[in-house]
This record gives sequence, structure tokens and C-alpha cells, in this order.
Amino acid sequence: MDFSLRSCSWRGHATYAPDETELAARLHVSTPAGIAWRCLRCGDFVVGDPVGSGPADEAPEVPRGRLLRDRFIMRFLAIERILRGLVFVALGAGVFKVRNSQHQLRAAFDKEMPLIQPLADQIGWNPDNSKIVHFIEQGWKLSPTVLTLIAVGLLAYAAIEFIEAVGLWLAQRWGEYFAVIATAIFLPLEIYELTEKVTVLRAGALLINIAAVLWLLWSKRLFGINGGGRAYHAEHNEASLLTVERSAVALPAS
Repeated sequence: MDFSLRSCSWRGHATYAPDETELAARLHVSTPAGIAWRCLRCGDFVVGDPVGSGPADEAPEVPRGRLLRDRFIMRFLAIERILRGLVFVALGAGVFKVRNSQHQLRAAFDKEMPLIQPLADQIGWNPDNSKIVHFIEQGWKLSPTVLTLIAVGLLAYAAIEFIEAVGLWLAQRWGEYFAVIATAIFLPLEIYELTEKVTVLRAGALLINIAAVLWLLWSKRLFGINGGGRAYHAEHNEASLLTVERSAVALPAS
């Protein structure tokens, strides 16, 4: 897939007219239909006025090629973090609701359970052996203070997921570091959960997080890996079409 062309088809071409005369001459051509400016993302010439103009140093950073593909992957991870954060927000809100109405909910639960028994007998389900029922019954024994701490912990985890999502979506360097650290911290807990019970959801979440950590460490050259920050910034500069053209202008004529 050509991520540059796909991005231009969705967002439009990223043309820019630099103030520097020699550089501008390399980025536009005359056609029978009018002046065409070169897109800094896909490299095609587009007839019409440029989207932006000004000094070359003030031109927006336009990712292209592999960097654009990496941004697509990071935004996929950001969406996954947002969905996970929303789940934990819902869980935290549910725990707060139980805390504020613990006695009423317990009374309603105890009142309704006998009414479910005839249906349970028909489908062969024994509530006395149900892990879900036992889990709910254990929740009634927790004090309001403990429930508050659980809810706060769930919401704090959701906040971490949302911060990760923002950093990854905006492709910020701090977001890459934050995502790796936050995800790696919780990997032992996810592995421990699998030792208790293996489910498709738990195994899938663990594999996604391990792959995300390894990919971010290597691809984004975090913590000095694969050349570190210097190689990371050099790669971004070399991939920029405007940087390539500026280098060509700076070369002495042979």
C-alpha cells in the first residue's frame, strides 16, 4: 500500500511554496493547465495554488513513505488505547455506583436470585457454582473505602490509557516513551492473569502490547536502541522531500 497516496486522497495534497527562489523553482513547473506545485507527501505535481507558503524553515513537517506508515500504526494503537480506556471508565463508574447504592443493590440481588432459579433449572445452570455470582457476592463484602480505592485505581488506569492515546495519535516523541513505559509496567500483570485463566481476549491483549513495545523500541529508536535519538531525527530529516530539495540546491554546480 502506498500510504502517501492514500493519505493525500483522504486529506488532500500538501503543497508548499517556499520564499527561497532557487528552492521554489525545484518545486513547481508550468503546465498548459497552469502552475503545478509538487506535493511534499506523495511527490506528485498538483495544478493550482499551493496550500502553504513562506520560509522553508517554517514549512510544516510532512511525513511520507515509511514514516507515514508508522504513523498509521501508531494511530491504530491510539484507537485501541482509547477503547480500553473507555472500558475502564465504565468499570470505575460501575464501582462508584455500587459503592453509593451497595445496600439497595444487594437487597435487589438477593430478592431476584430466587426468581431466576426456575429458569436456571431448565437450562441446567447452577447459580451456586457460578463464578460470576460468587464474584458479585464477594463485592457486597467490600467496604465503601475499598470500593472507592478500586474505582480510583480503575479511573487512574483509564487516564494512563488516554494519555498514551494522545501521545501516539499526535506522533509525539514523549508519547512514544510514555506508551512503552506504561505498557511495559503492566505486562507482568497481564502475564499473571494468563496463568490464572487463558482467554482469547487476554492473550490477544498481551500479544498486542508486547508487539507494540518491541515495535516502538526498535522503529522509534527509544532509549538509544537502533541508533537512538540522533538516528531518529536524522531519519525524519532525510525522509522530508523539502530537505532533499534544499540539499540539492546547496550542492555546488559541477
